[in-house]
Amino acid sequence: MGAKATRESFGETLLEIAETNPNLVVLDADLSKSTMTQAFMKKHPNRHFEMGIAEQNMIGAAAGLALSGKIPVLASFACFLIGRVESIRVAAAYNRTNMKLVGTHAGIGIGEDGTSQMGLEDVAAMRALPHMTILQPADHCETQQAVRWLIEHKGPVYIRLTRQKMPDVHAAGYQWRPNKIDVLWEPAKKPAKYQATIIASGGPVPHAIEAAKLLGAKGFAVRAANASTLLPFDGESVAEFASDSQRIVAVEDHNVHGGLGSATCEAVAERGLSCPVVRVGLRSFGESATPEQLYEKYGLTAPSIAEACLKNLA
Repeated sequence: MGAKATRESFGETLLEIAETNPNLVVLDADLSKSTMTQAFMKKHPNRHFEMGIAEQNMIGAAAGLALSGKIPVLASFACFLIGRVESIRVAAAYNRTNMKLVGTHAGIGIGEDGTSQMGLEDVAAMRALPHMTILQPADHCETQQAVRWLIEHKGPVYIRLTRQKMPDVHAAGYQWRPNKIDVLWEPAKKPAKYQATIIASGGPVPHAIEAAKLLGAKGFAVRAANASTLLPFDGESVAEFASDSQRIVAVEDHNVHGGLGSATCEAVAERGLSCPVVRVGLRSFGESATPEQLYEKYGLTAPSIAEACLKNLA
């Protein structure tokens, strides 16, 4: 199918689930048109709660609904939602409340809206919370399956979604599994040693695949993998990559501190492995420009990722 923003895939899937799950309710913070919950609001007005520009209140109300047996899905921009991490800490994580937090407009991929709208620290904040699960699907079919899973899962979940449209990176019949890094592209013949393994999450995933293919055409053995679950993290797959790669390149549309790059470094270090990890992501705030311009400036395009795979490689 054509490219689709993961926020769109989320909105469509939520509407489908609502038909068979009467306990599903949705809370918005005056952003239903942007978070793609507007269709749910129109079809199920009695199960939709418009909380206004008041994320902290929305979190408290969602906790009450969850403790009353409902399954609340609360949606806002990632940066606005995680700005209330102190409320999420107690209302969702500490009490292991069955709340589903949805952060849309993740990263610099949102483009012209600029720094104030960009969620660039949300994964780091959520990874610090016990009992939390963090998901970041890369395309339509993965988002569909992840959303269905999080509604069935008992406990707090944070899912991070794109504003920009994402091409399909998974083949037909793909079966998503939580807490599992899946390899999306690798050379037809397995080498004795890969020059690099790229692990990407969310927006940069198709660029990571393209980088691996670019390098493959030049005779380098590089594979690309997708980390759709950021907490808990699939350290075992990272260990396998570290054992047969000269380096791991972690690519994320998020600050490199506390996100995918940090999780990858932790997985390598905690297992006593010696494979170097290159972290590609933000080390500053973003700015206003087109998504394409921003991805190029901050090193998230295929050529930049390819360079990170080979730079100073012995």
